[in-house]
Amino acid sequence: MITLNDYLYSGDTVLKILHRYSADLASDASATGSPVDLAHSEYIAQIKELLEHNDFLTSQSQRIREFYQYMTERYPFLAFTFKGRIKSLVRAEEKFNRYILEYIYDCFKTNGKYPEEQQICDGLGCFRDLIAYRIVISLPVCHITDENELEAREIGYLYEIADTMPGFLREKGFAPELSGFDNEGSPLDASVSPYYRDYIKTPRPMGYKSLHITFFDEFTGCYTEIQLRTKDMDDHAKIGDANHFGYEKNQKKSLDKRDIIPAGECRAFDEAYERLRLLKEIDLPAVKVNMFTAYSNQLINDGCGLFVGRQILPYEHLPRFQM
Repeated sequence: MITLNDYLYSGDTVLKILHRYSADLASDASATGSPVDLAHSEYIAQIKELLEHNDFLTSQSQRIREFYQYMTERYPFLAFTFKGRIKSLVRAEEKFNRYILEYIYDCFKTNGKYPEEQQICDGLGCFRDLIAYRIVISLPVCHITDENELEAREIGYLYEIADTMPGFLREKGFAPELSGFDNEGSPLDASVSPYYRDYIKTPRPMGYKSLHITFFDEFTGCYTEIQLRTKDMDDHAKIGDANHFGYEKNQKKSLDKRDIIPAGECRAFDEAYERLRLLKEIDLPAVKVNMFTAYSNQLINDGCGLFVGRQILPYEHLPRFQM
């Protein structure tokens, strides 16, 4: 069994690590006949393609920028930011293996038996957020007479923007994907609600709130996720209980799933469990990857997308007048 950790201390660049890891996973898949290893190899190769051949991001960003321009005209009184990123390698690897671990665990707990590896692979196409954009809005308090109305007003604008975005971006070559999420009771317009995951109406654990929608970019042939949230929601996600470091601590619960599945009974579970466990033990100051420096596991300067997602575009709009 090979793991991402095997490559992090060699001094290779992120692209070299991705190339070697993907190739070795494919070799293992050929030797063992494992469709899960093959799917894993293809997943890592997809990240490599995003980083290595990213000219398409120029086209994609320019078309998304048109929605930013629309918002500056339609909502000149709002402050907002557009941010884009490619998911970090460590986060992507963690998410892939956590899905396998939790899928097998839930299947075994429900049915008393392990799923076939092909069944596991059938769900691995769900990872469509390797490229993601985030829209964060804020309504300056000078535009309201009662600050108690601020949250409701901001959320109202957020849903209004969400109702408009699928139709606008469809004309730019972005086809919205059905989410399969139950948005019963959501303020979203009925025509767009099936495309969204409304985590405002139904917050995630730790209080995370946001609107998520996935598009298939017909010009570049890849999936893109867009998240919409208010500044308070964004602050809670980044520095509150729902922030990534808090999320990391909370994810140790995934490793507790060993309780009903003994080691040696399910190869796919064992490997996903071990890869996830080792990711938690990365000694970041000892990692040798170009454009990455860590003084500790909390103080990180990541310029290559190893631990922190690589930025694609930053756009910021501040109100040009005060009423």
